[in-house]
Amino acid sequence: MKKFALYGIGLFFSALVLQTCGTSRSAAEKELIAADIRHAVEKSDFIFEATYAYPTGYRSVYLSPYYNVKVSPDTVKAYLPYYGRAYRAPMDPREGGFNFTSTDFDYKLIPVKGKGNWQAEVTILDLDRPVTFRFDIWENGTARLDVNDMNRQAISFQGNIEIKL
Repeated sequence: MKKFALYGIGLFFSALVLQTCGTSRSAAEKELIAADIRHAVEKSDFIFEATYAYPTGYRSVYLSPYYNVKVSPDTVKAYLPYYGRAYRAPMDPREGGFNFTSTDFDYKLIPVKGKGNWQAEVTILDLDRPVTFRFDIWENGTARLDVNDMNRQAISFQGNIEIKL
């Protein structure tokens, strides 16, 4: 039994050492990624891939990799779930989350003090209610999305920014 415990501890530490010895990005690669993200955010052409949902008053929810928001200069396409309290229920049960394509929206960059992050705000104008997506984007490609909907409690999402090719 002691040998089994020693082998287990040895295996654990070996796995820990191998994980920490993984490749890391060089400073030039980090600068290139930051420049690509900055360019995509400035011209409003990126994809937000959601990994976690943070509903107001509830615990966080891990999301499958299919939820995203695609922002382009002429279209915003959202496919996100919703968890929380709705003040007005939709007539169609398939409209429970944020699943729409919008061509009438306002996109604006909000100045941020400091270096290495950006804030973009997208206000959807062609829905039956006002919906605002506020993105906090960091230079390493991670992002946070705060969604404000007049008919629902606010919800936030954590995820990554993918650059369209």
